Amino acid sequence: MQTSFVLLLAALTASWQQPPPEVLEVLHADDLPWVWTAPDGAHLLLADGVIYPPLAERAAPMHELAGVRVDPTTGGFHGEWGATGPRLVAVDGGREIALTLPEDTRLIDVSWTVDGQRFAASVEYADHIGLWVGDVSGAFAEIEDVALNPVLGTPVRWLPDQQRLLIKRVPPGRGDAPPAPPIPAGPQILDGAGEAARSTYEARNLLQTAHDEALFVHFATSQVTRVDPVTGKLNDLGGPDLYSWVSASPDGRWLLVFRLAPPWSHETGWWRFAHTIELWNRKGKLSTTLATLPLSDQVPPHGVTLGPRRFSWRATAPATLVWVEALDGGDPSAEADHRDKLMMLKAPFSGEATEVFRAEHRIGALRWGAEGGTLMLTERERVRRWRHEWLLDVDEGTARRWFDLSEKERYANPGAPLMRPLDNGRWVLRQQGDRVYFRGSGASPEGDRPFIDLKSMTTGDSERLFRSDPAYYERLVAFAGREDRLLVRRESETEVPNYHLVTLGETIEAPEGEAVRARTMQPVTTFEDPAPQIRQISKQIVTYERADGTPLSFHLYLPPGYQEGTPLPTVLYAYPLEYNDPSTAGQVRGSEHRFTRFWGPSHLYFLLQGYAVLDSTAMPVLGDPETAFDSFVEDLVADAEAAVAKAVELGVTDPDRIGITGHSHGGLMTATLLAHSDLFRAGIARSGGYNQTIRPFGFQTERRTMYEALETYLQCSPIFVADQIDEPLLLIHGAIDENPGTIPYQSDRLFEAVRGTGGTTRLVMLPHEGHGYRARESVEHVLWEQLEWFDRYVKNAEPRESAADEE
Repeated sequence: MQTSFVLLLAALTASWQQPPPEVLEVLHADDLPWVWTAPDGAHLLLADGVIYPPLAERAAPMHELAGVRVDPTTGGFHGEWGATGPRLVAVDGGREIALTLPEDTRLIDVSWTVDGQRFAASVEYADHIGLWVGDVSGAFAEIEDVALNPVLGTPVRWLPDQQRLLIKRVPPGRGDAPPAPPIPAGPQILDGAGEAARSTYEARNLLQTAHDEALFVHFATSQVTRVDPVTGKLNDLGGPDLYSWVSASPDGRWLLVFRLAPPWSHETGWWRFAHTIELWNRKGKLSTTLATLPLSDQVPPHGVTLGPRRFSWRATAPATLVWVEALDGGDPSAEADHRDKLMMLKAPFSGEATEVFRAEHRIGALRWGAEGGTLMLTERERVRRWRHEWLLDVDEGTARRWFDLSEKERYANPGAPLMRPLDNGRWVLRQQGDRVYFRGSGASPEGDRPFIDLKSMTTGDSERLFRSDPAYYERLVAFAGREDRLLVRRESETEVPNYHLVTLGETIEAPEGEAVRARTMQPVTTFEDPAPQIRQISKQIVTYERADGTPLSFHLYLPPGYQEGTPLPTVLYAYPLEYNDPSTAGQVRGSEHRFTRFWGPSHLYFLLQGYAVLDSTAMPVLGDPETAFDSFVEDLVADAEAAVAKAVELGVTDPDRIGITGHSHGGLMTATLLAHSDLFRAGIARSGGYNQTIRPFGFQTERRTMYEALETYLQCSPIFVADQIDEPLLLIHGAIDENPGTIPYQSDRLFEAVRGTGGTTRLVMLPHEGHGYRARESVEHVLWEQLEWFDRYVKNAEPRESAADEE
């Protein structure tokens, strides 16, 4: 009660603050547009995103319903602000056509037809989400009498004929939401009797009362409807119900339908609710019930649900379903020769399903080849964090491992296969004969240089077609009509990201000795620099080693006008990651040729106030995946010591004026390093979790329960050593943080612990904000708090007394 009173008093006396004008100018500069690219690469649809909405919009009413936040006015998601000013750009020639929407509406999403000639758009009005359809000529019109319902997933899909749409809409005549009762119908009660440990990776915003259940049914109920955009005709299929997924077979004759069923659990999100999986005919009549699955509220930590899961259609067959089933009870810690099996069932779905493949590890992505029964299947080996890629022929019943590598491997990573759409809208591997196109980040000790390869399914050999110019950062967006024409997004430290049409020629030898295709390039867009003043910031990738020889790196940013050799107050920003071995932990991430942009309350704004910034600072936690967090504190301290030593060695950092900051897991890192080291003068921890004992069945990638590894849970909980946090700590948190591991209570308790043991601390609780901060007032205020805190306790800190001085 006393804590609540103190926080209330602070809230009554506080007011919104703004950072200095030079920071505001960059914060509110125009952003680059959102882009939806047509599948054929011939057109771009651009719109200007609403980046920082006013707090009044964040404060608008919402309902927390089974894992989602629903806007009761529009029936969509709370906190979804969309974009304005939509327009089309032709890749050939760059012609731009404005698309007209009514005033005070916002574009939410766009779905193109396979041929890139038409598109459907979700548009938010004041009281509903409408459906619009347009084409590349500039025609753009609303489908009347449609209010889309996105609460249980994507509400708009093109049917296989690419002429009509399959939508989920608010049932006509739905009426008003059920009113809240004057008093609750009864107390909130949860029962438990002999249940096993369950996954902690659940959502917040769960149902709590009988009224919540009624609201969930009201807002999640939809009507499946077939739409003819040309005539505007609406053809309802089935009756109104809680449909979470509806997908047409490739031949358009069947609909796969997921329908939720009670009980409406108060302990899990809607995706774990009981549901039936049905097949309807094209007229919306029930043909077959494939499965009736119960509520899945006892999934083991890091496990999967029992029964059939991950249903999809075989892309290269008229109507064949595939799905996955667990063979280990869904429990990754259970002893089992095989974890999953892949099943297949052909139309008319009256026979027995066929087992296609039995996997030693958990099945991941499924990607169909363009012809025959080829299926690329990904297996994830949990113990080693290893990725296995298999090539199956489901018609011939054969399977062979294509390649495998560590999930953390960047330098030798072949990338991910590229896909292309068939005429029916299904996606298959983009191939040239038996060779598959791959796109990768091109990580190297010098930074990322994205590439495109052709990789043989027979020999495994690769041919490099394209690699980013070493002076730029270039990545593939789409193929533009032909395999030798690429739509590429190109940027550098000083050049705004813009789209270019690249035409590939004959194979040549690049200056670095690598065989690639010759190319010509022509610009498509001419976006301008929204904040030219930050082009004076310099950056470079710096590599170094930890005391034990582990290779590390950070991105060094220096402020405008920096004089070489001048030690500066410095901000270190990082997010710890877990690795099996030092070789992958030290691999460089990112590129120094990316165009610098600031988003939200970024730590990079310190550069405008004369600080150096160590960004993307490697903070690996090393060890066996089963026990990696045993060395969490030891590893973080060693990582931080190495980073600080390197920055000081470079002459850019004043060792007496270093601050550390991080968000979420980085917030935990910040508090941990303040408690266990004296490297930093102050810290800023945002939206972190500081007491892992309130998550007894796992946190981050920790696989053991608290009852199996109590000491580890304690050492990863800086609240238990809050008396050792003797540097000033600013805590910032969104008051409605939706992340299960970082509930606002975490910051509240750490604040009390530090303050109660004599430490210097400040807690800023942002009303109406979640795990990230979006409202204009919130972002401005957080920037002000951060700059004020480090100016006071880092930039203008008195020099520390040396050991000699103390003597």
